[in-house]
Amino acid sequence: MNLVPKSVFLILLLLQGFSFTSYSQEEGNETEKPGKLKAGRGFHVGITVGAFFANNAAAQIYDGYGFDGNGGKNDFANSYMNQNINVQFNGSANPFIDQIAQAMSVNGQVVAPAPEGWSFSENDMPLQMRYNTSILIGLACRYFVDKKNTLIFNVNATKIKASGAFTITINNPILPSEAFKTFSIIGGEQRLMFQLGYQRILGNHEKANLFVEAGLNLTMAKFDNNKIAINNLVIDLFTYYNPNGQQTIALQKPVTVNLGAFAGLGLNITMSTKTTLQVLYAPVYERLKLGYDTGLHLQHSVALRAYYNL
Repeated sequence: MNLVPKSVFLILLLLQGFSFTSYSQEEGNETEKPGKLKAGRGFHVGITVGAFFANNAAAQIYDGYGFDGNGGKNDFANSYMNQNINVQFNGSANPFIDQIAQAMSVNGQVVAPAPEGWSFSENDMPLQMRYNTSILIGLACRYFVDKKNTLIFNVNATKIKASGAFTITINNPILPSEAFKTFSIIGGEQRLMFQLGYQRILGNHEKANLFVEAGLNLTMAKFDNNKIAINNLVIDLFTYYNPNGQQTIALQKPVTVNLGAFAGLGLNITMSTKTTLQVLYAPVYERLKLGYDTGLHLQHSVALRAYYNL
């Protein structure tokens, strides 16, 4: 289930549907003064492009612990990182080669196999995971009730990357600075956001006015991937291997649907009778339960919308 590519298909489908609908109502008011806001007309449809800033609280689900059978956070012994580093790849299972030791080197020397050469404990687990800023794309629709009030419907999609670091302890290092080796851990996530709400244009200027908006936000989120990289050795934490070294079926990746609220503040710029641009800041307040509940938090986005009057 790939949420983001499907969102592109959804955008094209909605655009095709709206292309058969136009609003031909004429206001009939010939006495509006020049320089004043003109009456809004019918349906506007367009695109949104911007930056999305996910709340880092939810990024902790990619810290390598993973989920137990009840959806809660694993303890260290059952964590995905411990099972992969200390069981799957340390040479205790067929092919009985310590791939962790092979991947690491100190002063150009391959590290001795565990437990003499290296160790990995709970103290080496990632301490802080953070989301990177991601690109937001979407479909934006609005219907004018009157020249200042509109009903809006938005569909936004984004792919988010979480990143952090963990360590592996080097036993008996030659130099104190080589007592620990630091490596990266990443997570991937997809989000598809549906918004239904109300938008009001503030002011009465012909070209540029502030606007506010608010409404309900429904987010579909999918846990995409979780990997660690020990130099050139990349380990998918959602894949396990049997004692013969054969890959088994990957663990099921959680998907969740969350209901929250959104708001928005920005500048509405009338370019012509057919086109409008909006510069927007939009926070979303929601609970993201992907794997386990990370609580209610604010997410943020800044974006540019371009509307076309059908």
